[in-house]
Amino acid sequence: MATVHTRTKLNALSAICLMMSTTQLFGNEPIDFARDIRPVLSANCFACHGQDAETREAGLRLDRREDATARRDGDAAIVPGNAKASGLFRRITTQDADLLMPPPDSGHKLTPEQISTIGRWIDQGAEYSQHWAFVKPIRPDVPHIDKVDYVTTPIDAFILAELAKHQLTLSPAADRYTLIRRLSLDLTGLPPAPEEADAFVRDESPEAYERLVDRLLNSSAYGEHWARMWLDLARYADTKGYEKDQPREIWRYRDWVIEALNADMPYDQFTIEQLAGDLLPNATSQQQLATAFHRNTMTNDEGGTDNEEFRILAVKDRVDTTMQVWMGLTMGCAKCHSHKYDPITMHEYYQFFAYFNQTEDADRPDDAPRLATPTIEQQKVRARLSEQLAAMRNESEQIQRKQAPVSNDASADPSDAKTKLAAEIESLEKQIATLDEQIPKTPIMRDLSPNRQRKTFVHVRGNFLEPGEEVSCGVPKAFGPLPDAAPQTRLGVAQWLIHPENPLTARVAVNRVWARIFGLGIVETEEDFGSQGIPPSHPQLLDWLAIEFRDSLGWSMKQLCKTIVMSATYRQSSSIEIEKQEADPRNQWLSRGPRFRLPAETVRDQALAAAGLLSPKMLGPSVMPPQPAGIWQTTYSKLHWTTSNGEDRYRRGVYTFLRRTSPYPSMLMFDAGSREVCLIRRVRTNTPLQALVTLNDPVYIEAAGGLAMRALREADKADVASRAARAFRLVLIRPPVDPEVARLAGLFEAALTDMTDDPSAVESLLESANVVATADTNKPELAAWIIVANALLNLDETVMRS
Repeated sequence: MATVHTRTKLNALSAICLMMSTTQLFGNEPIDFARDIRPVLSANCFACHGQDAETREAGLRLDRREDATARRDGDAAIVPGNAKASGLFRRITTQDADLLMPPPDSGHKLTPEQISTIGRWIDQGAEYSQHWAFVKPIRPDVPHIDKVDYVTTPIDAFILAELAKHQLTLSPAADRYTLIRRLSLDLTGLPPAPEEADAFVRDESPEAYERLVDRLLNSSAYGEHWARMWLDLARYADTKGYEKDQPREIWRYRDWVIEALNADMPYDQFTIEQLAGDLLPNATSQQQLATAFHRNTMTNDEGGTDNEEFRILAVKDRVDTTMQVWMGLTMGCAKCHSHKYDPITMHEYYQFFAYFNQTEDADRPDDAPRLATPTIEQQKVRARLSEQLAAMRNESEQIQRKQAPVSNDASADPSDAKTKLAAEIESLEKQIATLDEQIPKTPIMRDLSPNRQRKTFVHVRGNFLEPGEEVSCGVPKAFGPLPDAAPQTRLGVAQWLIHPENPLTARVAVNRVWARIFGLGIVETEEDFGSQGIPPSHPQLLDWLAIEFRDSLGWSMKQLCKTIVMSATYRQSSSIEIEKQEADPRNQWLSRGPRFRLPAETVRDQALAAAGLLSPKMLGPSVMPPQPAGIWQTTYSKLHWTTSNGEDRYRRGVYTFLRRTSPYPSMLMFDAGSREVCLIRRVRTNTPLQALVTLNDPVYIEAAGGLAMRALREADKADVASRAARAFRLVLIRPPVDPEVARLAGLFEAALTDMTDDPSAVESLLESANVVATADTNKPELAAWIIVANALLNLDETVMRS
């Protein structure tokens, strides 16, 4: 009935529209093409009437004004100033199903509101303008706000101005326990210690909050946390992918990202070194290591495969990833035909492809070219051994000179001149050789020599076996040329991306950081800033942040984070008021602090931190923490999951070995990806499997065991209430209220009864929790506390950032 009703309304509207002007019907409010019209045409019309000539219907192009207004067979799709005379308007309002646009069988249908908006736009002159994201951002004026007490940073002024349009206001500030937990999780991915929270709550200094922000940004945990976001983009994994999915030694790139973020490497330098560090003058080993960003592409070791086919696939992946990561564009759509929605032709796709088509790697099993990339510790050890070896050799030479025969007697025995030290020298040489064998060799980017450069051709229908016209290097014209004097190489591409004339790079970067902090980007579709993407909720704020990041903050990612979290908008309480929930159900206007589930790695790291098990060890080869048995059972794989021992068992999630065809299952359940391709954003889900993970996964059972032991060890008193309160604080940071303690105490008493009646269950639980009971331990009591701890780790408040 609803469909019939809607169709009836549309038919009635169509008849009326043909008899009356749109001004009479709908008024004369100005229509903005970029905001009101382009999204409608892009979603419903451009697939058949856009820039892709091969699939264009009836020769009609609607994405350019000169084409849309041109007369064809005496008629024009758009007659500026006269909707009724426009073929487009007649086709979207006709009652004839054979003439109606979009066609009824296309799956698209315009709403009455969209039809009226198009009609008014035509009557107002049908002015076109560029898509907002393709216009270079200009620093907007900060809105004037009467209630200056609400404004902590310019961010608040932009937010308050938009809230006022929707009759909304900011919520009060969150309490300090909530603030320190929120801030710690957002900036470091780890919870604060309860004692740190107490100290912050007691600190009444006006600078207390800013000092906390600075301390967290300067923590080494900052780089470990924010690297996770970048490794998703870099499609970092410890294996090569495809069917065999054999291991690849590339963890030094992961370490490079962590160290670069902790050092607050400016984003422009961060960009250049990863895309073209090898092409910099006198490139250092660290700059060459950075280029492993694009060596994270998959390679296929399967017997009988065509190396050139998979080399080409890797190059296309690099093209697609570069444009999506830095410019938020779906350029991959143009590899088989010109982009249907954005100004990127197929010819331009392969021009851009040409920049990445000159590297030495070629889908070889040895992952060449590779570079020796010693860790800092390995560099120190090798330098020390080399220094000792040089000293011994020098001493040996001096001794030999002193002992050399003074006569020319041919019968003199040369062995008389031997020193040695020979044995010690030989020992040091062996130590250095052994160390060199252990130094990781990381795949890097390196261009072919000039006399070996490849030619690049358009791939007809995307097939590399069907070359079309030859193309030279180039970037899409819609986004401007390479900067003056920029080389026609990957280095030139990197310089083009971070140039002030580029309309997208700074916007995309700040939007990505905003999304990680607020749970939703100003542009929700982080992966698509093009015509098909969702327009920004706060366009002026986005442009202000982009210019501020680039020009005022010097591309500093830490200072960008600080700018955002210092705002009153960030510090709002996340408590929900019914009126605000109804007016802003998705909280896109930010009338309250956002609440969302923590990312996979943070859920795990938080549990281990609360348990006192989390290792502070940084960097190094990937580790294999406990996972359910049988996950990696395959017929011919050389890889086997060997659970790490000692502190490696409890390292941060960013160091977990990631196999593309079988990612770490508990993180997969919390929306982490396989890293087979670039993952721009993780779309959060809410499924029963997630609760099953935190209830039953080996890591979380062991975390419950550690948390129980801490509660028993650290409680102020040995009574149930004190232990319950301590366990609660270790997980949720804030002090519990009496009813919460009572509920936990009740759970403990019930669990204790069950455990006392079932000794075998006690032993099984202690073994699963990896807890070793001492001789004087009350095992049923310890088991009961493990059950309480397990419940705490599964609370909604625990896995949520609020």
